[in-house]
Amino acid sequence: MESQEQAGQARVRLPQLKLDELLEELQARLDAARGTRDRVHSLLEAVLSVGRELDLEQALHSIVEAAAVLVDAEYAALGVIGPDGKRLSAFHTVGVSEEQIARIGPFPEGHGILGELIRHPEPLRLTKISEHPASYGFPAHHPPMNTFLGAPIRVRDQVFGNLYLTEKRGGVQFDEEDESVLSTLAVAAGVAIDNARLYEESRLRERWLQANGELTHSLMSGGERGEALGLIAERAREITGAALAVVAMPLEDTDALEVELAVGQGAEAHQGLVLPMNGSLIGQAFSTATPVTSPDVTHDERVPAASPRFDGLGAAVAVPIGVGDGVRGVVLLVREVGRPPFSEKEIVPLRGFAAQAAIAMELAERRQDAEQIALLQDRDRIARDLHDLAIQRLFATGMTLQSAGRFIEHKEASERVARAVEDLDETIKIIRSTIFGLRARDGASGSGLRGRVVRVAGEAAPMLGFAPSVRMEGLLDTDVPREVADHVEAVLSEALTNVGRHAHADRAEVALETDGREVRLTVSDNGVGIPADGRRSGLANMAERGRQLGGELNVITPEGGGSTLVWRVPLTAEER
Repeated sequence: MESQEQAGQARVRLPQLKLDELLEELQARLDAARGTRDRVHSLLEAVLSVGRELDLEQALHSIVEAAAVLVDAEYAALGVIGPDGKRLSAFHTVGVSEEQIARIGPFPEGHGILGELIRHPEPLRLTKISEHPASYGFPAHHPPMNTFLGAPIRVRDQVFGNLYLTEKRGGVQFDEEDESVLSTLAVAAGVAIDNARLYEESRLRERWLQANGELTHSLMSGGERGEALGLIAERAREITGAALAVVAMPLEDTDALEVELAVGQGAEAHQGLVLPMNGSLIGQAFSTATPVTSPDVTHDERVPAASPRFDGLGAAVAVPIGVGDGVRGVVLLVREVGRPPFSEKEIVPLRGFAAQAAIAMELAERRQDAEQIALLQDRDRIARDLHDLAIQRLFATGMTLQSAGRFIEHKEASERVARAVEDLDETIKIIRSTIFGLRARDGASGSGLRGRVVRVAGEAAPMLGFAPSVRMEGLLDTDVPREVADHVEAVLSEALTNVGRHAHADRAEVALETDGREVRLTVSDNGVGIPADGRRSGLANMAERGRQLGGELNVITPEGGGSTLVWRVPLTAEER
């Protein structure tokens, strides 16, 4: 009887045990399904969030944040692959503070495990980073990392960059589901990046079109060339994110280019600088009529040693203003150190903008020529009418008065008629002089002062052993009278000769400036200076030329060596 009761109790416990196990398994599956549902929901939210971003930098940051949340990683990063396809050009991180980044040092370029994903763009999952053959190690102050999950981001079948995640929270490993989620996010990220790029390119095209319209309107409405060059420099600098913009134009009657305008970082040092056509970055762009790039302008051999240093600047591009034989000048753009070099996608619209600027300048000049021709034709008509009508009538009136004067017996009246005839003769001379002035053309009156200064500096180069730096500012060809210009040329020649014979220098700088009231010539070198007991006949000659024009000569010998000569004279006779 007792055994039967025990058997019944066992039968009751057995179904209850199986039911508990089934309930637990069902609960586990429900939890897994709920977790999967929540994760899919989170993935969809991340995809939507990333897809809403139109700013590229913000989109990249959103992608990194979403990746870290979806796979529950402590650290996440997105590395953008550079144009060479071998290194990382940008790095976006999550989980590392700014202070830690500063202590670690420069962002990685793509060595070790990061480079492994660049070389083999496929998902990569590791239980311990240091055990992989490609492990490169971590720099000092880098947080410890063991588990790793990476996936490439493709944009239109091209690898844009890679997602890197390390240290899954809770000390567990990344699993296949994490890899699948990250790969899905990478696909959505590729679409978002493509959309952001297209939006960025459309905005960029819009800005270039606006700049073209602004420049054309300025020129065609009668704006000065200096204003147009300022627009070219400012708009190109703003749109490309450059720190410095320099516009150089060919110097008439010389084989050189002069910086007519510079804006941005260190612009003052470049204003008025004269650059050789051969051996300079700007000269190469002008002579070849093609853009010329430099990864680092501070260490580029095509930047003359005598030129101002580009402190704090790096990548540069020189773009011709115009195409083919119609190149009118060059615009040089330089970015700050650490900024990426100018890409082909940036250079193409920049070159188009410069070409359109040249066309607008050409049209404006043609319009000005037409207006000038109309003015000259009007002058010719006035001169012809004065000659054919006014002079002839005055001449006839004078002849009549002269004839009538013989019949006047009153002495005083006769003298008045004679004086009237003389006045008519003088009036005829004045009108004829005016006619000559109206018919005169702005012919070449010899080379301008700018060209003469460049030629003197070029002729002195063989004697010096190097080409001196030349910088010019102001309306030198129009404000400086021919007499003063002749003295400027002579003084410059004497000063450079003295540097070549006595200074033993390897660098010389020439600066010629005018403000409309005086002209100032400065010649400096880094040589041995002027000895107290040395010959001073050359300095005396230069000082005498200054005194003749009411000016002065000052010679400065800095403590660091070398010498500086400053020769200045007024431009008007009243100030002399």
